[in-house]
Amino acid sequence: MKTRPLLWTAACLLLASCHAGMATSGPAEETSGPVPAARRAAAPDLAGDSLDGEPLRLSAYRGKVVVLNAWASWCGPCRAEAPELNAAQKHLAAQGVQVLGLNTDNDAGNGRSFQQDHHLSYPSFSDPSGRKVLTFPKGSVPQGVPFTVVIDTRGRMAGVHSGPVTEQQLRDLVRPLVRS
Repeated sequence: MKTRPLLWTAACLLLASCHAGMATSGPAEETSGPVPAARRAAAPDLAGDSLDGEPLRLSAYRGKVVVLNAWASWCGPCRAEAPELNAAQKHLAAQGVQVLGLNTDNDAGNGRSFQQDHHLSYPSFSDPSGRKVLTFPKGSVPQGVPFTVVIDTRGRMAGVHSGPVTEQQLRDLVRPLVRS
């Protein structure tokens, strides 16, 4: 079968494109991981509608540690990390952590379906134009999805994670920022 290698190659290219630009060197990779308090830049105050059509604003969560995860419904690694983010929301909420999503699908309907299919327990911004991602300081976040930004209680970017994230990786990123 000659089509099988072609299908395999196409599938690999699709998965690799989900976080294209994140595994290479550059500004986003240099900031991947925790950011020392003295070097933290203010996160943009994202505002808009959630996938459910409810108003959503990042600054409304000031005083909490926010885990902001950028994703798209067509991204395989985004599907793989969805249960991990749900678990993090469930287990870290009592410590003052709030998970938020940033859906980059061109069609909000695809994002809503993904949200329902994966039983996401946290709200997600709808960003079909990609404008919200562009409000982050240049080079501070990867250019592809998935990526996760941890925002401290003062609204500053305290960490960035490129690619899919696990609950344990999130715990490690938020541990120095949460109330005991």
